[in-house]
Amino acid sequence: MFISTAYAATGEAGGSMFSDPTFWVAIAFVAFFALIFYLKVPGKLVAQLDARADRIRSELEEAKRLREEAQELYADYQRKAEEAAKEADAIVAHAREESTRLAEKMRKDMEDSLNRRKAQAESKIAQAEQQAIEDVRNRAVDIATHAAANILREEMKGSSGTALIDNAISDIGKHLH
Repeated sequence: MFISTAYAATGEAGGSMFSDPTFWVAIAFVAFFALIFYLKVPGKLVAQLDARADRIRSELEEAKRLREEAQELYADYQRKAEEAAKEADAIVAHAREESTRLAEKMRKDMEDSLNRRKAQAESKIAQAEQQAIEDVRNRAVDIATHAAANILREEMKGSSGTALIDNAISDIGKHLH
């Protein structure tokens, strides 16, 4: 039908069908598709496309599996990081408590040490004070005894005075000490 329309348009009614280029294009077209179907190109093309689709599908499944695995690893690492952060916070809190406790203990020990040293110093001062008072008293007694002995010797001369003075002097020393 196309061929006769093409002849009618050109005005060549008497020409042969084999001399018409449209006929040969149609023959080449049919031969081309016959050859393609004879060589089973569509089946091979479909098989190749199916193989590629299968390969892409398996790569997608592998990518999905790797993604899920990566998400699990990421979640695991996040959990471990949170646990490590909590553990670090606990260690820091424990260290703070321990340092506070040690500081309080050191303060108390220092206070106790200072109180002991203060008590020792006060004791030494009291002993020194007591010793000084005793030394002054002994010195005063010695001076008073010596002065009294000199005065009595001057006023009481003779053997009876001397004996009386010696007895009084020895009695004074015993009473004052």
